[in-house]
Amino acid sequence: MNLYVETLGQGPDLAMLHGWAFHGGVWSGLKARLARRFRLHLVDLPGHGQSPAREGMAFEDWVGAVAGVLPERVSVCGWSLGGQIALELAAREPQRFEKVVLVSATPRFVNGNGWRDGIEASVLTRFARDLEVDYVPTLQRFLALQVRGAARGTETLRSLRQTLFGPGRPAPAALESGLHMLLDNDLRSRVGRIAQPVLTIHGGRDALCPPGAGEWLAAHLPDARLALMGPCGHAPFISCPEEFAQHLERFLDGH
Repeated sequence: MNLYVETLGQGPDLAMLHGWAFHGGVWSGLKARLARRFRLHLVDLPGHGQSPAREGMAFEDWVGAVAGVLPERVSVCGWSLGGQIALELAAREPQRFEKVVLVSATPRFVNGNGWRDGIEASVLTRFARDLEVDYVPTLQRFLALQVRGAARGTETLRSLRQTLFGPGRPAPAALESGLHMLLDNDLRSRVGRIAQPVLTIHGGRDALCPPGAGEWLAAHLPDARLALMGPCGHAPFISCPEEFAQHLERFLDGH
């Protein structure tokens, strides 16, 4: 499957993976800075942005599609659902994916089965039901959840809303598939396979993926560190871009 990838800049290869319902343009506030030091690959996930949709795609299919458009040696930065894809890429091909940055990521989005650092499954189930009835308002409520209680929440929400439909609306089939991934994925058994250096960046006021999820990842990945951005919510690269960029660059530089 051919995914749309915006490639720019020069330097070591770095892939950037967005979260559910978004597209590669969500990184627009950082890409000029990062492109001065890295060869960026801003990927649109299946059915998002300018990438085509295909019904019936599972999480494994999305991971395979992303792997198919990336260079042979690359570091990967994934936000939210994109973070889960980054985790799985690193577990599958440890020699190919050199360093991993997990932004507001979690091995499991919903509470249950011994996991308490998520949200209630009923929240996502309601989003899935409401998507079929009123598409745009449902996505707007999802954005509001991402900034709830966070510093600069109003400005961050405005930026997310402006970005959301930039290249067009995500395909309904892709949104449905992605929501099922948010509900069903549990990657806790995979993290022990990831020997690469990992940085997990997490907002201290993240209402969608509570900071305990980032702390769990940092504690259970074999070679990981946590950068906790206290006042931020689910999109720290938008609400605190300078601090976020510093964490990212220092890690990729080996500091």
